[in-house]
Amino acid sequence: MPLLSNLTVLSLEQATTLPFLTQRLARDGARVIRVEAPGRGDPNRHVGRKCLGEDGMASYFLPNNCGKQAITLNLAEEEGRALLHELIARLPVDMFATNNRVSSYAKLGIEYESLKAIRPDLIWVGVSGFGPEHDEAAYDPVLQARAGWMELTGEPDGTPLVFGLPMVDLGAAEHAYGAVMKALYKRAVTGEGSRIDVSMFRSAATWMASPLMLVALGEKVTRRGNTHQFFAPVSVYPTRDGYVYVTVGNDRQWEAVTRLPGFESLAEPEYQRNAGRIADVGRLNARIADCTRQLTTIELLAALNRIGVPVAKLNSLNDVLEEPLLKKAFTRAKDARSGTEVVLPPLAEVSDEGRAELAFPPRLGEHNEAIYGEVLGMNSHHIQAMRERGTI
Repeated sequence: MPLLSNLTVLSLEQATTLPFLTQRLARDGARVIRVEAPGRGDPNRHVGRKCLGEDGMASYFLPNNCGKQAITLNLAEEEGRALLHELIARLPVDMFATNNRVSSYAKLGIEYESLKAIRPDLIWVGVSGFGPEHDEAAYDPVLQARAGWMELTGEPDGTPLVFGLPMVDLGAAEHAYGAVMKALYKRAVTGEGSRIDVSMFRSAATWMASPLMLVALGEKVTRRGNTHQFFAPVSVYPTRDGYVYVTVGNDRQWEAVTRLPGFESLAEPEYQRNAGRIADVGRLNARIADCTRQLTTIELLAALNRIGVPVAKLNSLNDVLEEPLLKKAFTRAKDARSGTEVVLPPLAEVSDEGRAELAFPPRLGEHNEAIYGEVLGMNSHHIQAMRERGTI
């Protein structure tokens, strides 16, 4: 049985950060019910290709929302707020989560104290750009810039770049996941609930521990392209038919490289120690490239793997889908209506014991009848009347 199968999560969620967190919980077996405004719902429902040929189920929405239920609820109205509070009491809800702006908590009736009064052992999670005391709008690239990430990304003499993934969003979700696990442990031991506030900005700064410390100590840290500040050779190198990334982490590995056929010319005294290689890294990398481009990617991978030097082919995304170490571990969720299948990468844990089978991402309000009918006892006429009033 999935570990969190007894956990019910009600999540007023949109965009990426919170949906990524609650999907993690769904994969651990939690019942996750996403709450959206009537009409268009989560803006991410309309981002990307209409791969199902219907509104509200665009491609960008799909991967973070498998395994969830979805209801609509207008929290701008008193009736909607009352329904939310009733759901928290009667489902019953173990965890409520939101990534709305901090300034909206009170007017939506979702502030911690109000919900705690309904369920004293509730775990309340608020994910915001800068924490509960600040209400600035924030998106992932803005936070990458403000946290200094872009100072570290790109070529030394080039324009600062954002990371290729929304890593602030994803990192904050991972930090929130850890905080939720601590809160669940606290509740199991003490019976008490928790308020968890996750600042995406502070989460982003957490990953910067090493560069911030180095700068505080007076060391210059900036963009280095594909190279490493402290180790060489570490970079992308051409082959006859592609590219590989090579990381030589110590002098013993370097010595082994210089013994490979075709690389003997690199065995120079000034390169024996890492400091010498760092000092001449530009010329060294050009000389290594002259050697690597004489071999095919498969030949170079085999040679470096044989001597224990970490190396990787630069995989395309299609290559990753076919990776032997991942292919059998992908999770799939198929839509019975359209036949479309969502493919999700495995979680970091090697063991998949206790993982839940995931349903296809829900349509907007797909579970209104199930939740309002089964939990609150409303008949179809009552639900339809609420729909016509714009409550759901």
